[in-house]
Amino acid sequence: MIRHMRSALAFLGGLTLTATPLSADDHADMIDPNSTPMSAEDLITMPRLGSPIVSNDGWQAVYRVTETDSETFERTSTYYLVDLGDPSGAPIPLDFGINVHSLAFGPDDSLHFLSDHVGEEESIETPYTRLWKVGVTGGGDMREPFLVADIGGKSIDGFKLSPSGDKVALWAEIARDCPRFGCKGDGKKHLPGPGPKAGSGRLYDGDEGFVRHWDHWTSPGSYNRVFVFNLEDSTLVGHGTALDGPAGEGALVAHTPTRPFGGGGDIAWAADGSGVYFTARQAGASEPTSTDFNIWWSDLSGNAPTNLTENNKAVDTAPTPSPDGKYLAYLAMERPGYESDRLVVHLRNLETGETRALTEGFDRSFGSLAWTPDSRYIIATAQDVLDTPAFQIDPRDGSVKRLDLMAGNEAHLGNITPLSGGRMLFTRDSIGSPAELYLSQGMGQARPLTDVARSRVGRLASIVVRRFNFAGANGDTVWGQITKLDNQAGPMPAILYIHGGPQGSFNDGWSSRWNPRVVASQGYAVISVDFHGSTGYGQEFTDAINKDWGGKPLEDLQKGLAAALEIDTQIDGTRACAMGASYGGYMVNWIAGKWPDRFKCLIQHDGLFDMRSFYYTTEELWFPRWDFGGSYAEARDEYERWNPANHVGNWQTPMLVVTGEQDFRVPYTQGIASFTALQERGIPSQLLVFPDENHWVLGAKNSLQWHNTVFNWLDRWLKEDESAEQQ
Repeated sequence: MIRHMRSALAFLGGLTLTATPLSADDHADMIDPNSTPMSAEDLITMPRLGSPIVSNDGWQAVYRVTETDSETFERTSTYYLVDLGDPSGAPIPLDFGINVHSLAFGPDDSLHFLSDHVGEEESIETPYTRLWKVGVTGGGDMREPFLVADIGGKSIDGFKLSPSGDKVALWAEIARDCPRFGCKGDGKKHLPGPGPKAGSGRLYDGDEGFVRHWDHWTSPGSYNRVFVFNLEDSTLVGHGTALDGPAGEGALVAHTPTRPFGGGGDIAWAADGSGVYFTARQAGASEPTSTDFNIWWSDLSGNAPTNLTENNKAVDTAPTPSPDGKYLAYLAMERPGYESDRLVVHLRNLETGETRALTEGFDRSFGSLAWTPDSRYIIATAQDVLDTPAFQIDPRDGSVKRLDLMAGNEAHLGNITPLSGGRMLFTRDSIGSPAELYLSQGMGQARPLTDVARSRVGRLASIVVRRFNFAGANGDTVWGQITKLDNQAGPMPAILYIHGGPQGSFNDGWSSRWNPRVVASQGYAVISVDFHGSTGYGQEFTDAINKDWGGKPLEDLQKGLAAALEIDTQIDGTRACAMGASYGGYMVNWIAGKWPDRFKCLIQHDGLFDMRSFYYTTEELWFPRWDFGGSYAEARDEYERWNPANHVGNWQTPMLVVTGEQDFRVPYTQGIASFTALQERGIPSQLLVFPDENHWVLGAKNSLQWHNTVFNWLDRWLKEDESAEQQ
């Protein structure tokens, strides 16, 4: 919603469990025997690897490392250059001399980037983001940055260079009726008029679609729009061509990149630079109930673009042209209104227009696409049980082969970049370790190129992750994981970790927010269960939560907790807490009323409390309409059947409630309502409200406060018995 060794069989009391012990640190040779458990500060200040970019010849890469100061929690980024022809060489830090972001290699392997830097000789009072270019040698030496694009004081939000470098696509939020890259009235339509008597209210019309989305109030009339400009001698020329065509009746009115999470992946140049493919969904009154994203084509003539996927009323996204210019690969769903339908790889013949579904017979949902440089294969990622591996897809017959790129578990692979000679660059992270950059030769098992965080992780106390499965609801196989400190003596309390989505997974991956390792490092055993509705197990399993939010998922959690306690007798099931966010927070509220005597404490973050008020205050209405069978008025009985507010009379378990005032997906009033219910019943409770956070807690200081509050709550209810025994 709120959008993975050898097996050992254990026969315990008639229950069959498959468990996989795993050293989640992944770098056993770097583990310090005198290490200390990971703290919240360790998590927050852990260096973070950004997405790599690769030079056009495929032999150099640049990546970003973000550091967080341990005293001030201020974040700074450094870029590094790595020679892919000499993987053993040390990465070279790049000194731009100014603040930069959004880097991309040009055809001549110079680096383009965005920056709000203002030169000493410039008379700019309010800085704005512009496009720059700099030459870089193989040794990391840099020339003076060169200004490529400065468009009348309008900040550039993103860019994408054409293959030959003679054009560039720029985007920003611009009024739809503006024919240029930026007009005076951008983002002003809903604001009060000028004059001393103007109020502060924002005025919205009922036929304009989203009023607010994710964590921002919208600006009616203004949209993310892309304009293509010519480049001459690395300088912008002309007035630019709007990809969405002229304004007026019947025009495409949409955000590209899409909102709220779209980016450069929504925009792709044709291999010959003759035009641009882009993803967009028509705005208007139906937008909050529609998942009809389409792939459009602009020939750069300035005329209206062509909708290439008009016949499909569900999601079409990730346009990915083949390097030889013959095909367009993309991802598509089948069912309109369902945001978690299976994403199938489609292939369009660009000469004939013929389109076919390549992976219709492969029951996994793909999340990324990339062509090999010779256009022979498509490399894609998809969740598969608890991993996110890479797959090789043959465009001739649609056959799918899972690649074996890592020793042991694949865990979570991302940022896949196929290179010449069968090489492949990618990032890999796991529960035990943050992302590092890897290089595979010949599509074989890869070697690490970076040590962004692994040495630092190696100085922390080791953890183990154990995978297990059990017979869940309907007798279906359900998977889970147990994460705990390695070699910890004595019993440890249990934390039932409940993922959001609900079509999601607590798979084998690193997180800077809900991180199993940092919780386990406090002395707890973290148990996560991929209940019915989770992703990575086939579409039927994902669909199983539809109109059954509190049914099979709760049964899976109950059976999964019992299975974990049975397979690992070190876990003390009498001292247990359940915690979750989003749908996981909903389930915590549901557990409070439907499983009220099982846990010593609960932690509910941004959880749904009252399904009626949730429906009328959330923004992406297609989500509840699909999961509950219609609007609240159309499917009231279904909403009320699974409404936690109807079971408050059974609540008795102490609960910590966390919410963010900028959360428009699950508005903060849902958290206030659950806290009120706790107060009315005299149940021990706390409420943590972040005025500047959305559905997630992203700020470094806020994250530290979140963790300290959560750990104090867990200690209060789960370690009190332990303290009493020591007295």
